[in-house]
Amino acid sequence: MIRKAVFPAAGFGTRFLPATKASPKEMLPLVDVPLIQHGVAEAKAAGMSDMIIVTGRGKNVIEDHFDMAFELEALLEKKGSDDLLEIVRGVTDQADFFYVRQNRPLGLGHAVLRAMALVGEESFAVVLSDDVIDARVPVLKQMIGVSETHQAAVVLAVQKVPEEDVSKYGIIEGKEIAPGVYEVFDMIEKPSSGEAPSNLAIIGRYILPPSIFPALIATRPGAGGEIQLTDAIRSLIGKNRVVGCEFEGTRYDAGTKLGFLMANVAFAMKDPDLASGLKAFIQKEKFA
Repeated sequence: MIRKAVFPAAGFGTRFLPATKASPKEMLPLVDVPLIQHGVAEAKAAGMSDMIIVTGRGKNVIEDHFDMAFELEALLEKKGSDDLLEIVRGVTDQADFFYVRQNRPLGLGHAVLRAMALVGEESFAVVLSDDVIDARVPVLKQMIGVSETHQAAVVLAVQKVPEEDVSKYGIIEGKEIAPGVYEVFDMIEKPSSGEAPSNLAIIGRYILPPSIFPALIATRPGAGGEIQLTDAIRSLIGKNRVVGCEFEGTRYDAGTKLGFLMANVAFAMKDPDLASGLKAFIQKEKFA
């Protein structure tokens, strides 16, 4: 059983400036739910109970969001707004939350390494909250199933991307061993289209063993002084079974403005209170 999920959330979110000057990117809302809360809900739906959030300077609002809001709850209770009170309390009560600081921006690998003491000697998940995946079966649950079926210590969520986009991702080299499941032989971080061994890109979900921490400690910083998680995982190949899981679901890259807008429209169209009005607006304004 995997109980713990790590959420790297210490980045500056520069693509969304000025909106992220004082507010974390992870708190940008998809309709009315922050990005990071979508990730937490996915982890909970996959059976995880401990959410470890790696924060940085100026990220206190994330801690406040998942903490109790005594004054707000008292006000809603006084007004008899039981439906809203249930929503507010549900944010806090859905899991146990733990926080650790990433005091220097040294990359995704370093962010995961900061969670070592809280994870301990357990396998765990890593969730990048700006990869929003709308799936009937939570992607993390799909990945846990693949891990159990194929006795894999490391499971990477992967997705086919256009050839011109491979330089934006870590790309795996592998062999399909079951429908949508790939034995990983190697991986390359952000290769050129000519260097890429495939078009299977690693998306922001990982199942990792505790052996990833010694691997991260041994990983030398790369460009910009950052410790790449991909490099550490690569060093485990041959020692641990590493597989890629081509998940079922629709992924939105909410780390970009366009992807974030697309995700908002898609999630709004699933909301029965918003769908008809939004559709009428789009048709009226001839956006589509």
